[in-house]
Amino acid sequence: MADLLPLLQTAAELGLISSLTVLALFLSYSMLNVCDLSTDGCFTLGAAVGAVVAISGHPYLSILAAMGAGMLSGLVTGFLQTKLGINSLLSGIAVNTALYSVNIAVMGGSSLLNMNKTETVFTRMGAHLAATPLAGSQKLCVAALAVLAVGTLLALFLRTRLGLAIRASGDNPDMVRSSSIDPAKTTLIGLCLSGSVTALSGCLLAQAQKSVNIDIGSGMVTVALASLLIGGAFFGKRRRMPLRICGAVLGALLFRLVYTAALRFRLPAFMLKFVAAAIVVLTIALPYVKAQLPLIRRRFAQRKEAGDAEA
Repeated sequence: MADLLPLLQTAAELGLISSLTVLALFLSYSMLNVCDLSTDGCFTLGAAVGAVVAISGHPYLSILAAMGAGMLSGLVTGFLQTKLGINSLLSGIAVNTALYSVNIAVMGGSSLLNMNKTETVFTRMGAHLAATPLAGSQKLCVAALAVLAVGTLLALFLRTRLGLAIRASGDNPDMVRSSSIDPAKTTLIGLCLSGSVTALSGCLLAQAQKSVNIDIGSGMVTVALASLLIGGAFFGKRRRMPLRICGAVLGALLFRLVYTAALRFRLPAFMLKFVAAAIVVLTIALPYVKAQLPLIRRRFAQRKEAGDAEA
């Protein structure tokens, strides 16, 4: 039991940090109806930019720098989609591919940055909590504060006129055009915000792990999508917006708990990506299978009746 508590704390920390990417995907995928496949590269971009700025001695500025870089990534993705007429999936793939080279350049031509001797937002928080009952929980506290801030601001933003326009653009772009609202503008703004939150998530993870490698964001879009779908199973589209945002965060925590359980049962590390893909498939297929169950039962009953009649 004693060795289980650190695992659960680590799962909570990683779950909260990754839930920021889930909230970003919630904005782009659920609100705008755009599947942004640049998430992996944008996550790494935030980690790389945040690490470089933190290494230079500015841990707090690293957060703003990472979010600004993520916003630029979202702007490019949105520009390709809205101004050049490129399909949203293809534009995401193109930006994600280009970001690999950009991230290497940001990291000074290296694929790995070490931050062991770097002061980060977590070390600063650790110094503030040293004489309190929360000493040693700086990662959990910083992640929780970040999720609370982003979740609150997102819920408030989606209630504004611009936020409602973004939600309407995802639901019915033709209606938005008839209301004299440019859906291209709302898509650009939504993707910029989504990119900034994704980069923030990458920045926090890099500073929490004290290192950045070029593959730190690999598979994040799968993890975020799985977490979003899990959260949607608890708080669906008919729920109020704050509950849906809470569901996205809860989905990320539950997904990380599954990861923790897999590691607890000594599942090889290379199988974790398979677990993530399996969760996505099961979450997407479950509603369909559930809807098909009555039909399957009916067919089975008809076959059974036909067999009894022949007998």
